Amino acid sequence: MLNLEEICANAQTIGISGHVRPDGDCFGAVLGLYNYLKKRYPEKEVRAHLLNPNPLFSFLAGFSELVTEPSDVSYDLFFALDLSERSRLGDNAVLFDQAKDTACIDHHLSNAGGTFSRHDDIDPEASSASELVYHVLDKERLDRDAAECLYTGIVHDTGVFRFSCTKRSTMEAAGHLMEYGFDHAAVIRNTYFEKTYRQNLILGRALLESIRILDKRCIVSVIRKRSMEFYGVEPKDLEGIVNQLMDTKGADCAVFMYEIGFQEFRVSLRSNENVDVEKVARAFGGGGHKQAAALTMSGMYYDVINNISEEIEKQFTGKDAV
Repeated sequence: MLNLEEICANAQTIGISGHVRPDGDCFGAVLGLYNYLKKRYPEKEVRAHLLNPNPLFSFLAGFSELVTEPSDVSYDLFFALDLSERSRLGDNAVLFDQAKDTACIDHHLSNAGGTFSRHDDIDPEASSASELVYHVLDKERLDRDAAECLYTGIVHDTGVFRFSCTKRSTMEAAGHLMEYGFDHAAVIRNTYFEKTYRQNLILGRALLESIRILDKRCIVSVIRKRSMEFYGVEPKDLEGIVNQLMDTKGADCAVFMYEIGFQEFRVSLRSNENVDVEKVARAFGGGGHKQAAALTMSGMYYDVINNISEEIEKQFTGKDAV
C-alpha cells in the first residue's frame, strides 16, 4: 500500500489523471483523490485531468474544476489511476512523462506484475480503483466530497455490489463512506439505473436485434453508427447495455459492440464465473477484469464476432491455454 503522506511530502505540484473514456470508477478514484489532496494540502497546487468527461458525473465535487483539454504541465508528482499501462492515459500521457515522480493505483489483472510508475499500489483482487484510493487515505481527514466520489466509483465497478469482485472489505469501505451524509441512494439511482428516453430507445434496439450464439450461452448485439446518429446518441449513452444483455437467463457471457469508425468497433464484454473475458480481451490487445473487459477491433462485424466467439468457445470446451 502506498504511503501517501510520504510520497506527497516534497511535492508542491500534484497532477492526477485516469484512463481515456473514463467510467464511474475512474471518475470516483480521480475526483476522490483530488478532493482529498486539495483539502489535505491547501498549500500545494493540485489538478485533476480527464478528457471528455461524462456530464452524468457532474454532481461530484471537483467535476467543474477538471482540466478537460490536453495540456503540457510539469508536475512534481503525478498519479495515474485505474489504468494498467501508460498509453491508456491518452493525450494526458505527456503529464506522466514530464513529472518528477509518479504513482499508480490500479486493480487490473494485467497490472499484477507491477507498473510503469515509480510507486505502485496494485491489487487485482480489489473491487475498484476507488476502493484502493480509499484505503490509502487518512480516514480522519476524509470528508463528504471525497467520500461521495469514492462511493460512486465503488458502486460502478461492482455493478451495485453484484459482481464477484465485491468482498467484505468492499462493503465495509462503502458502509463507512455512506456515513458521510450524502444521498447514497441517489448516487445509484441517478448514475447507474436512470436512463434518458433516447438511451432507453437505443437499449431497446440493442435488445431487439441481439442474437444468441455458442449454444445460447453467449448473447451478442451491435449498434451501428447510423443507428446512433438516427437516435441522436453518443458512446456515453451506450453504457449499461452490455450489463442488461448479461442479465439474460442462461447467458454465461455478453458481447456488446458499437461502431466507432469504418469497420472499427468498440467491444464490451461481461461474464459470469464460467468465462474469463479479460483473457478474451487480452488476446486482441484489450484488457480489464475477469468478468468485465473491453477492446477495440477492426474488421467486418461478422469477422469481429467470429474471432471473439472463437476465444470464448475455447473456454467452454476446455481448450483454452492457461
